[in-house]
Amino acid sequence: MKTKIFLPLVLLLSVTGAYAAPPMAGTIISMTSVDCGTKQQSKKESTHLLCQQYVVRTETTEYQIRQPKPANQEIIPAGTPIEFTLDKSKIKLKANGKKYEFLVVGSSALSAQPH
Repeated sequence: MKTKIFLPLVLLLSVTGAYAAPPMAGTIISMTSVDCGTKQQSKKESTHLLCQQYVVRTETTEYQIRQPKPANQEIIPAGTPIEFTLDKSKIKLKANGKKYEFLVVGSSALSAQPH
């Protein structure tokens, strides 16, 4: 009885995974460093931590994305083409052969420009 329920469930989950959205193409437009917390150095001193925040542009949308936590991560230069997928409030991207994960902190639609 359990097998009759379990097998269709496994098949359903494997099929839905196969229909994941294909990666989208975009370009890194700019990068800024933003405050993303503090680190306590001593009882009296603390240091502000910085995270990189990028603007990614596609044909129709601009996304503002930020590192999820401060890390020693190389900077992705402006003008770098990327491939990415969106998953709720996260963006997984590939740039220069490396994979990254960022938080989406904002997005805006681009206005249609006549050709």
